[in-house]
Amino acid sequence: MKTNRLAVLIVTAMILSAFVIFCTSRQTKQEQTLFTASFEPELESFKQYSYPDWFRDAKFGIWSHWGPQAVPRQGDWYARKMYESDIVNRRTNEPAGKSSREYLYHLEHYGHPSKFGYKDIIPLWKAERWDPEKLMELYKRVGAKYFVSMATHHDNFFLWDSKIHRWNSVKMGPMKDVVGLWQQAAKKEGLRFGVSEHLGASYTWFQPSHGADKSGPMKGVPYDGANPDYQDLYHPKTAPDDFEWLTKDPANQQNWLASITEVIDMYQPDLLYSDSELPFGEVGRKMLAHYYNQDILKNGGKLDAVYTCKHLSSEGRWVKDFERGAMDSISIDPWQTDTSIGDWYYRTGQAYMTGTQIIQMLVDIVSKNGNLLLNVVQTPEGDLEPDVLAILDEIAEWTPANGEGIYGTRPWLVYGEGSSIEKQERGRFGGVRDVRPYEPADIRFTSKGATVYAFCMLSPVEDIKISSLGKNSAMNNKKVKSVSMLGSDEKLVWKQAGDALVISIPKKLPSWEVPGFKIEF
Repeated sequence: MKTNRLAVLIVTAMILSAFVIFCTSRQTKQEQTLFTASFEPELESFKQYSYPDWFRDAKFGIWSHWGPQAVPRQGDWYARKMYESDIVNRRTNEPAGKSSREYLYHLEHYGHPSKFGYKDIIPLWKAERWDPEKLMELYKRVGAKYFVSMATHHDNFFLWDSKIHRWNSVKMGPMKDVVGLWQQAAKKEGLRFGVSEHLGASYTWFQPSHGADKSGPMKGVPYDGANPDYQDLYHPKTAPDDFEWLTKDPANQQNWLASITEVIDMYQPDLLYSDSELPFGEVGRKMLAHYYNQDILKNGGKLDAVYTCKHLSSEGRWVKDFERGAMDSISIDPWQTDTSIGDWYYRTGQAYMTGTQIIQMLVDIVSKNGNLLLNVVQTPEGDLEPDVLAILDEIAEWTPANGEGIYGTRPWLVYGEGSSIEKQERGRFGGVRDVRPYEPADIRFTSKGATVYAFCMLSPVEDIKISSLGKNSAMNNKKVKSVSMLGSDEKLVWKQAGDALVISIPKKLPSWEVPGFKIEF
């Protein structure tokens, strides 16, 4: 029985070693690749794509998911829900027989949506306390290596200086090129810059604006979305069977292509995110081919662009994204979690993640070859609340000391150990939950060359035992030379026993809850 178990462990180690060698050789090949602008709108053509080093090394980005929908201070999806006098199930298109909380709020604070609609919310967004340079300085201090500005949400309001769509932030609301100013601030701080587009879902998402109350004193009175004068904001009414996340209407798809092509050409972002799978078949592939090709031309043959989308197998063609979720194991290809410290838009009284939860999430994601893109919730005025600033300060204290084990790292043979490996609650949109409880015995690993970093996912209360680094472990055939705690000069007491690397609990633990250890062989 022991012999069989030993054989299994040896085979496992061989497989994992081969995995690491494959990843390493694949990356070496990517570093040597030069491209011509030859991408075609075919899935096969995208297989020539390779992930740029900047994204693989960055690990942590901050996102501004912000716009006019923050004005009512009611959280996400206000532009749709304010029209839901009868909530409609997006998957079945069936009414629920009750009004949304946001619709009732809108009646009380703004009036009926036939008289005061979303078009009237837009001018109320002034962004009068928004200071992109000051915020970008903060985000760099927190440890972000790239920054993403939302370009347009499902509300079809553009945050750039669009020449093809009048409903934009230069002509209305703050009267500022939000995308352009964010980009300038990011470049000043040396951060890579991206944009997110949520337009693909807008055409069906905004359809409640074409409705009317089914009962009450305003029964049958059309909401302002039905007014032909505002069809360029609310979109034309779709066919009865066109209600899924991505529209089937060819005219809408071409509108999407023109809009996203415009933002690509005007700002040439390093990263582009779609809040969907790659939209609309050949139409979406045409956009993606153009995005890659223009980046190659911009960079003289080097492809630095990253496209990230959801729910499709990547196969090396783009970066797979998980909303409020994470991979459950190491991925050969880089991937990304997108999540928010709270609601996607500002909501009065909302609860936020703690700084420790965000750090735990980052470490877990990086251990599996992923990146974290974190939305930092801004007020409608554009600044950050004191409790949000306190959360960011906590992260900013941790990253300088522990960043060595995060930035520029790659996965080790295994991503971790502990009870959290077995207990993995599923994420809302796939994968596993991004935020979950941990115990001190939960460990996550990263590596850089021959060095391994081990992070305790919660501050230890007793000696730290890392079984994957024991002398007899199938994961490790090397003798440990030194162990040090990141951000500390304390000389640690440790022993590499047969069953585990045992690190005596440090005399002085750091103030943060996720300590990191550097192990050299």
